[in-house]
Amino acid sequence: MTAPVGSAPVSTPLVARSVLISAAATGVCAVWAAAVWAAVHLRADPLLHDVALFVHLACLIVGFGAVLTVDWLGLLWLLGKRPLPDVLRTADAVHVPIWLGLAGLVGSGVLLHPDPGAPLTRIKLGLVLLVALNGLHARTLQPRLTALVAGARSPSGVSRRALVARCAAGVLVSQLGWWGAIVIGFLNSRR
Repeated sequence: MTAPVGSAPVSTPLVARSVLISAAATGVCAVWAAAVWAAVHLRADPLLHDVALFVHLACLIVGFGAVLTVDWLGLLWLLGKRPLPDVLRTADAVHVPIWLGLAGLVGSGVLLHPDPGAPLTRIKLGLVLLVALNGLHARTLQPRLTALVAGARSPSGVSRRALVARCAAGVLVSQLGWWGAIVIGFLNSRR
C-alpha cells in the first residue's frame, strides 16, 4: 500500500488488523444490544431459568477462571517474576475459553430475567460490554508483545513503557469489570 506524498507510509497488515478489530467491536456491541433486547422480551419458565442459572455459573467458572489465570501471570510479568513468553503462551491457550465463557454468560443471562431498568443492572450490563471490548483491546496488544519478546520494535512504534502501561490498564479494567459484574449479579440475586 502506498501513501500519498508527504505522509508516512501505512502498513497494510496494521490497517487490516485495525479494520478487523473495528468490525469485531461493532459485532460485540451488536450482540450485546441484541442480548439486552432479548432479556427484556423473553421470559423463561422456572425449569429453563434453573438451567440457565447453572449454565451461567458454569460459564463464569470457565471464562473468569481463564481471565484470572492470564491476569495473574500478566501481573507476575509486570513484577518481573514471570517471563513474557509464558504469559503470551497462556493467553493464547485460554483465549477461546474466555470468549466461550463470556458468550455463555451473556446467552444464559438473557434467561435470568434481568431488569434493565434497575440502576445496578444497567451498571452490570455496561461492565459486561466493557469487559468484552477490553478483551478485544487485549488481543490487539498480543502482536506488540510478541514483537517485544523477539526484540523488535512494536509494529506501531509504541514504546515499551507505553505498552506495559496499556497492559496494566487492560488488566485493571478486566478485573474491575469482571468483579463488578459478579458483585452486582450477587446483589441482584438476593432480591
